[in-house]
Amino acid sequence: MPLQDPREMRAAVPPGRRLMGLDVGTKTIGLALSDTRLVIASPLDTIRRRRFAEDMAALFSLIDKHEVGGLVIGLPLNLDGKDSPRTQSVRQFARNLLALRDLPAAFWDERMSTAAVTREMIAHDMTRKRRAEIVDRVAAAYILQGFLDATGRTTP
Repeated sequence: MPLQDPREMRAAVPPGRRLMGLDVGTKTIGLALSDTRLVIASPLDTIRRRRFAEDMAALFSLIDKHEVGGLVIGLPLNLDGKDSPRTQSVRQFARNLLALRDLPAAFWDERMSTAAVTREMIAHDMTRKRRAEIVDRVAAAYILQGFLDATGRTTP
């Protein structure tokens, strides 16, 4: 399934399924999950990147386990909204992922997500070691929550 407009993608998620947020980095992939009502995002896990096939095996295992119905992939744009050096690698990662698994998916602007999350963790006196352990999955939750808030719909 090709990448979609965010609102169309959200509408394509089967009822009772979750969205998974991805913060794709060169060394890690931060993961977050929504609730089944697509209202709240929570940090899930961090995949330490190795080979693409191993990364996908770990990711697909979590997608299946948590009954994920769509993906929100953070897109690292520059502050001016133009592509950054990492943008093309994230786009290619998404194309490769979606060639293996047919899921609704959309990109979401991740500008300043890691910086915002890091500032919050520092404000809460979190140690540098603990921040390093969780920053990627918390950034994924920040990205996913932004998507949920911006594309929200009224659910019964």
